[in-house]
Amino acid sequence: MASPEGSQSPPIPLGDRVVHYETCTPLDPSLYALSPAEAAFFKATTGIDDDAALKAHIIMVQDKAYKVAPYPCIYGFSFLRNHQTSSMRTSQIGRERKDAILLDIGCCFSVDSRKAAADGFPACNIVASDLKPEFLELSHVLFNTSKGTYPGHFVAGDIFDPVVLSVAPPSLAVPPSPRPDLSAITSLNPLRGHCSVINASAFFHLFTEEKQLHVARALAGLLSSEPGSLICGLHLGAEEPGMLSLGILEGKFDIFCHSPQSWEAMWEKVFTMGEVKVEASLHKSEFMNSEHALLIWSVTRL
Repeated sequence: MASPEGSQSPPIPLGDRVVHYETCTPLDPSLYALSPAEAAFFKATTGIDDDAALKAHIIMVQDKAYKVAPYPCIYGFSFLRNHQTSSMRTSQIGRERKDAILLDIGCCFSVDSRKAAADGFPACNIVASDLKPEFLELSHVLFNTSKGTYPGHFVAGDIFDPVVLSVAPPSLAVPPSPRPDLSAITSLNPLRGHCSVINASAFFHLFTEEKQLHVARALAGLLSSEPGSLICGLHLGAEEPGMLSLGILEGKFDIFCHSPQSWEAMWEKVFTMGEVKVEASLHKSEFMNSEHALLIWSVTRL
């Protein structure tokens, strides 16, 4: 998979930048690992009970995805992790709020929203979205489903394309437009003011500080004004806001990381004071034998 001598590998879009891998590091199956809870989840959702068969199936999907985009999360199997940070509240909203909509943005294979569905959030009210339509197709491959057997919805597109998602002020009341037919939407704009939960995990840190604010404003316009509605997620963070340079695989990534305080301050530019409660804290996490700080957060309508 090496590039011809003297040339760069094809550009790979990752967030708001493109990266070049001079060589694509071969996949390493020894990095595969599932916790007992993760194994139980994937066995239940794929219908594959045998550990060896499940591993072979997941590695097959990983190989297909790596050919689409050799992202670090694909290489290191972090796409298998459930990154929901408010799973109990999400499940409760799905059970108790009529026609509540869950948006899983930057979803990769939509593992988070599949887990939400397994925990009781009606799959027919879930919308998963990613830049790459191939990842949405591979979600069906990973979970052994099809459009006919899984009632969740997929919308592919670039969140910075206003045709896909334009910035609108946060809703102050029930939106004038009726709840959209989720099976018919081709962009996220019809969801404006209708989303009860927005999951945005391992997503914001892909962008510059300015573009993170843009994403926050765009997602805020989708959030329901009903108290308890929330945007939640996790991503790389730091004690002090600033640039973090990461060398991962054969690529170098310069990432803007928020601190809990700067993250809260960013959302104060999005919502009027008193409209939401912002919670954010740092937690240590290990990825590919390196320790990183994760910012775990939620923004809840009051």
